[in-house]
Amino acid sequence: MPYIKVVEQNQAAGELKEIYSKVVGKRGKLSNILKIHSLLPKTMIAHLDFYMSIMFNKSGIRRADAELIATVVSALNNCAYCVNHHSEALKSYWKDKEKVKQASEDFRKLDLPEKTKAILEYAEKLTLHPDRMNESDVVILRNNGLTDEEILSVVLIINYFNFVNRVANGLGIDFSEEEIKGYKY
Repeated sequence: MPYIKVVEQNQAAGELKEIYSKVVGKRGKLSNILKIHSLLPKTMIAHLDFYMSIMFNKSGIRRADAELIATVVSALNNCAYCVNHHSEALKSYWKDKEKVKQASEDFRKLDLPEKTKAILEYAEKLTLHPDRMNESDVVILRNNGLTDEEILSVVLIINYFNFVNRVANGLGIDFSEEEIKGYKY
C-alpha cells in the first residue's frame, strides 16, 4: 500500500479521469508507478512521455537491451516494483525465465555480447558511484561499438530508472502479479 493518498481509476474525475484514459490508451493499462502521480496529474503525463521517449526511441538501443538495463539498475537499487515490472517485459523478449532471473541477480553470470556487458558495467558504476564517472567510461562504450546517440540513450535509461526506483521505494509503491502483466511493449 503506498505511503501517500492515491486516487483510484474508478474514483477519478475531470482532468485526472482524462489523463488516466490517455495512459491506458498508450500503455494498455494503468500502472501503480503512474497512478502515484494522481495528486499531480500533469506530472503523470510528463512521466509517461519521458518514459516512452527513452524506452521506445530509434537510437539503436534494442528494446530488449533497454529492459535489461531497467532490470539491472532496478536490482542494484533493490526496487522490487521495477525489477518485477521490467523482468516481465524482458521475458517477453528473451522467452527465458531463468535467464531473466539471473539478470536481476548477477548479470555477470550471463553469456552476453561484450557490448551489452560494457553497457551493464557502465550502468552499475553510474548507479552505485556516479561521482566516479569520467570520460574513460564513455570511451569504453565507444570502443564496444556504441555511437554517441546510443550512449546518450543508455545514460537516459539508466538515470530514468534511478529516478523511478527512488519514487517507487520512497512512496511504497507495490505490485501484484496481475498489475505487472499485460502492458504494451
